[in-house]
Amino acid sequence: MIFDITPLLSPRTGVWPGDTPLHREMMLEIARGDSVTLSTMRATAHLGAHADAPSHYGLDAPTIELRRLELYVGLCQVVHAPVERGTRVGRDRLPATIEAPRVLIATGTFPDPNVFNRDFAALEPALVRDLAGEGVVLIGIDTPSVDLIDSREIPSHREFLAADMAILEGLVLRDVPEGLYELIALPLKLEGFDASPVRAVLRSRDQGLGIGA
Repeated sequence: MIFDITPLLSPRTGVWPGDTPLHREMMLEIARGDSVTLSTMRATAHLGAHADAPSHYGLDAPTIELRRLELYVGLCQVVHAPVERGTRVGRDRLPATIEAPRVLIATGTFPDPNVFNRDFAALEPALVRDLAGEGVVLIGIDTPSVDLIDSREIPSHREFLAADMAILEGLVLRDVPEGLYELIALPLKLEGFDASPVRAVLRSRDQGLGIGA
């Protein structure tokens, strides 16, 4: 079984306040008599499900094309950690033992990708630090950010930077049961960019895929 944990991208997709929504310009169109259909796309690099690059939150840090692909492919654990909106998820909301080097956290606080609610939940900086110490290399979340919307110090981002961990944001996890999966969420090879949209999917271990780290 494959779970598509990517929201549908359209001009209706909610983006960070002040950021660039998706826009499609039709350059050529078969319906107009052209030989092909050709589109131009304009949008924020942080659209929908996306991978943050360290350069998004760190001066002179690596941009997205420099990230190791191994961070975004491999064994992961999906955890449901429902919390109040506008709060941060702590280590106590996760299982005592983390069984995979990638963890995806469902908070349930950003339910509609087309409606940008500002009171989504985020991650405690200590959670990021603790999971790094437990060997986790990537954390994903079902909200637009690992920090709260009004956070200026972005402490959780800074913990990711210190540990050189990968971030996935904007995932759709509500219909995915807790458990172990294979994650595939590759960013585009965009030179110099601070993020990239991803097509994030999970493959069930029941398929006998022999998933490694």
